[in-house]
Amino acid sequence: MPDVDAVVVGAGPNGLVAAVVLAEAGLRVVVLEAASRAGGALRTEELTLPGYRHDVGATVLPLALASPAFRALGLGGVAFSHPDIPLGHALAPGRSVLLHRSAAKTASALGRDGRRWERVMGAPWQDIAVAALDPIAVPPRSARGLLRLGAHGAWPATWAMRGAFREEPARALFAGLAAHAALPLRAWLTSAYAITLGALAHGVGWPVVTGGSERLAEALVARLQALGGEVRTGHRVGALAELPSARVTLLDVGARQLRSIAGERLPAGVRRRLERWRDGPGVFKLDWALHAPIPWADASLARAGTVHVGGTAADVVAAERAVAEGGVPAEPFVLLVQPTVADASRAPDGRHTAWAYCHVPNGWSGDATELIESRVETLAPGFRERVLARHAMGPAALEAWDANLVGGDIGGGAMDWRQLLGRARLTGRGWHPSTRSARSGSRGDGPSAPGGTLYLCSASTLPGGGAQGMGGWHAARAALARL
Repeated sequence: MPDVDAVVVGAGPNGLVAAVVLAEAGLRVVVLEAASRAGGALRTEELTLPGYRHDVGATVLPLALASPAFRALGLGGVAFSHPDIPLGHALAPGRSVLLHRSAAKTASALGRDGRRWERVMGAPWQDIAVAALDPIAVPPRSARGLLRLGAHGAWPATWAMRGAFREEPARALFAGLAAHAALPLRAWLTSAYAITLGALAHGVGWPVVTGGSERLAEALVARLQALGGEVRTGHRVGALAELPSARVTLLDVGARQLRSIAGERLPAGVRRRLERWRDGPGVFKLDWALHAPIPWADASLARAGTVHVGGTAADVVAAERAVAEGGVPAEPFVLLVQPTVADASRAPDGRHTAWAYCHVPNGWSGDATELIESRVETLAPGFRERVLARHAMGPAALEAWDANLVGGDIGGGAMDWRQLLGRARLTGRGWHPSTRSARSGSRGDGPSAPGGTLYLCSASTLPGGGAQGMGGWHAARAALARL
């Protein structure tokens, strides 16, 4: 392979964003991807039956719409489809609470908690987005947003639910949003996840990409190629020595993969941080091809793009606590998405797709199909009769599909406050890999190896998981500043 200015390993959203930013600055960029197609979590496949297009990874993309990286790139030709209702939370058969695009409309159904909901979730979404997605910017991109998110979001979600809300609908809705953190809801900062996702639902919605999430990856690849960059698929990288000489190398791989690829070539302090890295829970995911919409007992849920099958706030707390303690709850918190509610192009005329997942212990080898489907059947009697085909992926299958999903962890590592600090120390930091082994006395500051300065640009950096490209954005801008 000829020498290039920059090598990016991994063609997920972070790697592709990084490659485009570098190419726009005039660098010669090549992206090496182990899979047969670029995209990483942005992949769309016919998993069940011909004509039924399922997003294997990310589907609902508020973070992409709000991301400073994607907004700066201004990708043309990518269309988003919005459901009538971003989110419904099923409390019991026939009884739900809805999160609408309008904060005021959402608040109007929350009784005594409506005013508090509108005050917290109705904040300017731009401020919340930059505070959550670009928290290390100096000076802060939005000091107001950072202060607001810190004041309301630093607390455990269990505290916020008890202190801020007095009735079950608001508490359950907040709990379901916080559960996206894949942490026990008594953990610090879990309120910040709920506030960010709620504010974005009101600000930009919870849309899907028309035609499938892979369209977003295709747009990034097209932009890169128009700038003279190259993507090579089917090219797995096992070690730094396999890479061509370059001024900068960016790795869109998980923290564990970084340790494997770079090994003792990394500075000792970085190796120690990677040795202490903790993975988050895994997920068990089901995709369905349906001959008719899900027959929700509460008909309003048929208009929601995302449905939290959660029950009461206490039910959500108990389910996520059980996973954190290494178990699988009998009634898990289930996150379900109905893409064809917003985008009919994903299935044949009159037919539908849906998917759902629940959190499970990292690396869990069981089968949660019955747990998930029985939860849905309780709230939508007759659901199973509408399933034409299903496709299941447990933690092992997810990791086999994408090596970054270690043990089924879709967040790039545990998202608690301690590891967020660790992510911060990996974000936008470059290293010169030593050409000598650490055992021979190198402190990691020796001559640079093929690949030049090395950066991690994956979901294992800030702000974490989600198709927002900010890990790649941070690394590419840091590399350009250094160059």
